[in-house]
Amino acid sequence: MNKYLKWGIVTAITAGSCVYGYYQLEPQLNNELSTVDKTKTKGKRKELSVTAKIIEPKTLTDEIITPGILVPHEEVQLTFETSGKVTEIFFEEGTFVKQGTLLAKVNDSHLQAELSRLEAQLPLKEGRANRQKVLLQRDAVSKEALESANTDLATLKADIEQKNAQIKMTELRAPFDGIIGLRQISVGAYASPNTIVASLTSTSPLKVEFSVSERYAQDVKKGTKLTFNANGHQETFEAEVYATDSRVNPETHSLTARALYPNKDNKLLPGLHSAIRLQRKEIKNAVSVPAEAIVPEMGKNKVFVYRSGKAEPVEVKIGLRTEAEVQITQGLQIGDTILTSGTLQLRKGSAVNITSFE
Repeated sequence: MNKYLKWGIVTAITAGSCVYGYYQLEPQLNNELSTVDKTKTKGKRKELSVTAKIIEPKTLTDEIITPGILVPHEEVQLTFETSGKVTEIFFEEGTFVKQGTLLAKVNDSHLQAELSRLEAQLPLKEGRANRQKVLLQRDAVSKEALESANTDLATLKADIEQKNAQIKMTELRAPFDGIIGLRQISVGAYASPNTIVASLTSTSPLKVEFSVSERYAQDVKKGTKLTFNANGHQETFEAEVYATDSRVNPETHSLTARALYPNKDNKLLPGLHSAIRLQRKEIKNAVSVPAEAIVPEMGKNKVFVYRSGKAEPVEVKIGLRTEAEVQITQGLQIGDTILTSGTLQLRKGSAVNITSFE
């Protein structure tokens, strides 16, 4: 056999044995390396990044939050008391008018004519009554004659008053101070007591109407202070309850109440929706935590406290709840550091790394 061929066969056999041995030992080597890595990392837990908060004394306010609506103090649909053709309209739409201002008028010419006829008879009736009085003093007429003359005079005066009253019914006047709305009728139209001429709205003050659940009915009474925000306005307004309904609505299980807001500058308009806040009580120097820090478990509540780089669960008793805070009545104290994120992943003794404080 050629010596070169011989050495080639030997080399090939040797290389094949090495490759076969490597693939046979690879799983064992990997297991050994894995065991070494696990041995190095055993006992060393990965830290969880969390946020925290140091408890400080805080004032908590127990509030009732409910929707409301702004209602005019007074509002009426203006109509005539009698029928007739509209002869004059004196108001401008959207303007402020004083109580008693003449707004519109229907035709009263026939009433004016009747009034003139009656008033023309007045001197005659008064003169007759005076003459009968003088004659009675001289025993020239009977007492019945004087009484008849006085009755005729009184009847005439009553007829005149009636005509004046009928003439007043042809006049539409503002029943109170307010802003008059859009006109619904024109001069020349025939109006009746069912015809709406315009609306009149008193916007100062405004009523703030709202309802509260029956469980808070005792907390709302005359004099109760409240604040509210109106749609389209950034500022907060103050009002005071002046009346409540006489009973709780049995269908909605709520009590309706109204408060007054001065609205002296007419900044707010009736009909705006609002968010009402009523303060029930105020707790000073309270121990409180963010609501997300509370972890309910088996009918109990716990909070994770930061101690020496680890999370430790503490059972707590809770009191007042607000939108964002929960009062802690037992279990924590001022100065404790509580964890406010990652609470669902935390366990007793979990290593934590505080990345920021609230």
